Amino acid sequence: MNSDETLTNLRAAVAAAATPAERAGALNQLAEELERQGEYAESLAAAEEAQSLAKEVGDGAAEAEALRLQGIIHAQREEYSTALLLFEEELQLHEELGGRASVARVVSNIGNVYMRLSEYPKTLECFSRALLLYEELGERSGVARVMGNIGTVYQNLSEYPKALEYLSNALAIYEELGERSGIALVTGNIGNVYLHLSEYPKALESYMHALAMHEELGDRSGVARVVSNIGNVYTYLSEYPKALEYYTRALALHEELGERSGVAIVTGNIGTVLSDYAKALEYLSRALALHEELGNRTGVARATGSIGAVYADLSEYPKALEYYTRALALHEELGDRTGVARVTGNIGLLYSQQAFAEYNPTKAEELLQQAIALNEELGTKQNLYVTHQALAELYEQEGRFEEALTYFKKFHEVQEEVQSEEAKKKAIQVEQQRQIAEMEKRTAAERARAKATEELLHKTLPPSIADRMISGERQIADRFDSASILFADVVGFTPMTAQMPASAVLEFMNFVFAHFDSIAAKHGCERIKTIGDGYMAACGAPIEYADHAERIARMAMEMLEDVALPASITEHLPPNTEFEIRIGLHTGSITGGVIGTGKLAYDIYGDAVNTASRMESHGEAGKIHVSEEFAEELRRSGGELSITLEERGELTIKGKGTLRTYFLNPSTK
Repeated sequence: MNSDETLTNLRAAVAAAATPAERAGALNQLAEELERQGEYAESLAAAEEAQSLAKEVGDGAAEAEALRLQGIIHAQREEYSTALLLFEEELQLHEELGGRASVARVVSNIGNVYMRLSEYPKTLECFSRALLLYEELGERSGVARVMGNIGTVYQNLSEYPKALEYLSNALAIYEELGERSGIALVTGNIGNVYLHLSEYPKALESYMHALAMHEELGDRSGVARVVSNIGNVYTYLSEYPKALEYYTRALALHEELGERSGVAIVTGNIGTVLSDYAKALEYLSRALALHEELGNRTGVARATGSIGAVYADLSEYPKALEYYTRALALHEELGDRTGVARVTGNIGLLYSQQAFAEYNPTKAEELLQQAIALNEELGTKQNLYVTHQALAELYEQEGRFEEALTYFKKFHEVQEEVQSEEAKKKAIQVEQQRQIAEMEKRTAAERARAKATEELLHKTLPPSIADRMISGERQIADRFDSASILFADVVGFTPMTAQMPASAVLEFMNFVFAHFDSIAAKHGCERIKTIGDGYMAACGAPIEYADHAERIARMAMEMLEDVALPASITEHLPPNTEFEIRIGLHTGSITGGVIGTGKLAYDIYGDAVNTASRMESHGEAGKIHVSEEFAEELRRSGGELSITLEERGELTIKGKGTLRTYFLNPSTK
């Protein structure tokens, strides 16, 4: 049964309820399904009505369930104060009813809210109580859930060995129980710990595993979280464009889901990778405001420190110190020792700047040594090598060359371990291997879906590219030193179709492009894409041909031959309409590759593509306009093509300057 059918049945059950008690129970079931599907407003309304009815008839269990659902929804909407009040009311009811399992669940939910608020002592108190209850009850799923949460708290407190211990125990139980949503959540959180420990290949392996499961489960919130974390890996590997790509995708998902906490986190992440400092400050300030509004002190601390880093890069040292000092106080208050180490090192770096009015090399050395000691204790290698470098540069600046050399060596040793090409290659390999491994584990039903996907890929991508994608390649980008590109455009398309019904316009374009596709296939050419009424094709990519110019010339000449449009199209065309196309051809070097991660497309890039487009736009109706490079390639390759090249002369073309061009005509012999 799909989600829509489930909702239909649940709504029918609500409508069919004969008594207030039955209606309250049915409303709770409906509210839970709506919450699962992210329909929070409707879910909340159903839960509120269920609570009112349950209270009216004295059904404490149904009332408590309605309160639980309301609390979850308010927590999802980051309305934490309201969520806490609802959970506390639910807890009181369960304690009166004597249901220990229900008490454990609500205490765990209260702990989750405190964790969102960065109230870690209260969080651990709640989770410890819930864990004890679940263990007494033998409730393995509850034990796994709370262990995973405790692991996340220890991660936020920079106690990484403890975090891994709890998360690993939680994962083992979830795997034993076959609870895939729990496996996905904990696997992603294990990735977070490895990220903090600068174990980037391990982090990426965990993230890719978690991402595959979240996508399979339809958990878009989980997808958004993991995609953002993958962006963090690429940030630490200094691959900022790739990081920004992941952050942008995550931000769109969080915004679509209305998850302000996720929006705040990713907005801050984007601010840290932007080289435009004004934009970086804009994003970070927006993130800071959101974190403050949500009461997320961890987020406030991180955004505040990041703003300080931007001001430091701008050499606005007093402002940088102001923000760093505030961030340090917050990290210390939260018990976030990783944050303390990072910001302490940043403040030390500030005091080492001779342009800073408060330049103090002694204080700088003291703070940098403190940061190094804490980073070594925590195992946070990324922060460690950055601080080693800062201290080495300070010693060099002060003429303490022997000490400078010692710390430069330490800097390079740790940096090479963390930022090595091997680590970057391994990260890419892990991503590819994870996707292949997940594909191999699919069930028979999933194999059928894979077959359907294969068929779709062959319809969407060139067959050779589709085959490479199916065999595991995920990043396809090829260089072609010599290929020919064709652009074609239907002359007068807009006035021709202005009065046509939409269905007729679509039929017209489908007919024409299908006709062109068959010609392309006949001559070994590849349709790349259509843009409105424009058509783009290539020869020599993705399959290389020595005679690519001759092949595409044959295609172009055949395209100019009369096309017999069916009556269902011609009846909608203005009287005496002539169907003509304009074609442009050019030869040059291009890059071809697959773009997109969900909606895939094969495309080609390079100046040669732009020149081919200019040949078409500066051409004439019913003619093939070619560049001098194409003409030379055609002459060089020889062949038995019966054509003539009619010199058009020199044209001044925007962005290209003066070019000598030709019209390609069939030979009259």
